[in-house]
Amino acid sequence: MDHLLHLDRTLDALDPPRWAPPASDATRLVRKVHALRRVPLGELRPADLHTLISQRVALPYVLPLAVRSLLDEPMLDALFYEGDLLLAAADAPMPAWTLFPDLALRLRTVVMNLPEAATADLPRGATEELALFVARTGSLC
Repeated sequence: MDHLLHLDRTLDALDPPRWAPPASDATRLVRKVHALRRVPLGELRPADLHTLISQRVALPYVLPLAVRSLLDEPMLDALFYEGDLLLAAADAPMPAWTLFPDLALRLRTVVMNLPEAATADLPRGATEELALFVARTGSLC
């Protein structure tokens, strides 16, 4: 996948400006996101991608990584439950997806082909969120 360049570089290097250290009273989540910006892209785990996508951090760099995982395992349990990374990616703002229409369409196809049983245990509203992603990305065709 040619969108996955620079796997040896960090978000601080690729997505300027480099973030200052978090404040001493920062929440655990803020400290985690700051720390993840210093991890080489190739070392980010699905849980890390979930956190970064959910916090809307450096989406042009982390969405392609998430899609790579989701194409292989759409219902991946990244952090909280099966399908949580898929839902985080589907909830990413549309402008982020317009940067990667080919990836959006590939993920759209995966979502459209999910068996109903695969999404049955997702949280309330998740099916509608996935349908919205399918509808939004349909305009990229």
